[in-house]
Amino acid sequence: MVVPIRLRVDARSPIPIRWQLSEQLKHVIEAGGVPRDQALPSIRELAGFLGINPNTVARAIEDLKRSGHVEARRGKGVFVAAASPPRPSLTRREGFLKDTVIRAAALGLTPDDVAVGVLSLAGVGVAALRAAAEVLLVECSAPELDFFARELQAQLPVRVAKVLLKDLATTVPRQARPGHWVAAVTSFGHLPEVERRLEGLGVPVLALLAEAHLETLQHLAQLPRGTRVGVITAAVETMHSVEHSIAAAALPNIARIETWPAEAPALKRVLRRVSVVVCSSSTAKRVQGLLDPAVPVIIDDRALDQRAIQMLGTVLAQREGDRPAPPPLALTRPDRRPSKASSRQRPSLGGASRSAKVLRSSPPGGVR
Repeated sequence: MVVPIRLRVDARSPIPIRWQLSEQLKHVIEAGGVPRDQALPSIRELAGFLGINPNTVARAIEDLKRSGHVEARRGKGVFVAAASPPRPSLTRREGFLKDTVIRAAALGLTPDDVAVGVLSLAGVGVAALRAAAEVLLVECSAPELDFFARELQAQLPVRVAKVLLKDLATTVPRQARPGHWVAAVTSFGHLPEVERRLEGLGVPVLALLAEAHLETLQHLAQLPRGTRVGVITAAVETMHSVEHSIAAAALPNIARIETWPAEAPALKRVLRRVSVVVCSSSTAKRVQGLLDPAVPVIIDDRALDQRAIQMLGTVLAQREGDRPAPPPLALTRPDRRPSKASSRQRPSLGGASRSAKVLRSSPPGGVR
């Protein structure tokens, strides 16, 4: 089995080739372009295909090791890690980047202009993003902590300190110190208690809201009048937030909304009473095993309300603005001249342009 990898490097771009290569490989790995535990092409092969210095490729691979995307195996090569680190969803990231490029084009800016501008912004350079701010997240259950932490870290350059509400009273005196948390976040129901516990620490407390996806509501709106909806999730908080989203939409065709925990003994009996089920991906298998195949199932893991992200982003921007501006980021260009060895080993690509290459990574057992 061979896996094609499409890479493109531009020697004329002000973005160092090392970064071009490492970011493209991250994208390929996260998109599933190279399966888990699959071997990447060797450094010499990559350098030969792309016509760049092997040292530049080696530095890009080191970046991928540090980020957790790949791992080296002695005597075997470099392999895609079994689990890559969390990053924004590909759909969300690509949508944001495409929108940014279109808006930039309307102003006469090239993609390179945008990239250099972002990297050179005072206080928001690569070093600042790596030194991510820490946010205190308070929720009443572990599933909710995991959900909100995953969403926050996917959309903002933050580290999340997760604390259960019942442990907040003991955690705050032990960990709190000036500047330790740039903000605290929690859901609306816990807002008064979290504000009371953090009073006097100078930590702004923001409310989070997780709702059903708009696609779910649109799907429900198309169902016949008198539809009975069953909301089944593992966590009670998740169940209530999805129920609230559906109720708040005030869909005239929805006659009743029933909620039930996924592990409830009487779940099968409840499912007989509903016309459609909305459930989380973690409970879908159990629900589908108990449900009549004719009953539609809508899987919804909720979405974090973007206004909460914007508010937290504003707090982070103010924090960065209060810091002294770092020295300008030097966009030094690495040596792009290929070594003689890599030039000799560059394979023929059937007339493909030099800027766009198709590479094939070997399976763990080698090329077959």
